[in-house]
Amino acid sequence: MNYVYLKRLYAKRAELEAKLELHDARYCFGEEEVDDGTDSDLRQRLSEISEEIATLESRPGR
Repeated sequence: MNYVYLKRLYAKRAELEAKLELHDARYCFGEEEVDDGTDSDLRQRLSEISEEIATLESRPGR
């Protein structure tokens, strides 16, 4: 298994989660410009990365 790649995926997921938290906080404080589709893009990318991580972790020989 390529642990360097997996580590990068974990880091990217953490980065996206932080961006999503910031986006959600901005929305809670009433910034109307926040509702531009960024939320769904971030959630979609997080889902893709999480699925890829799960696939890599479930492979035999890990």
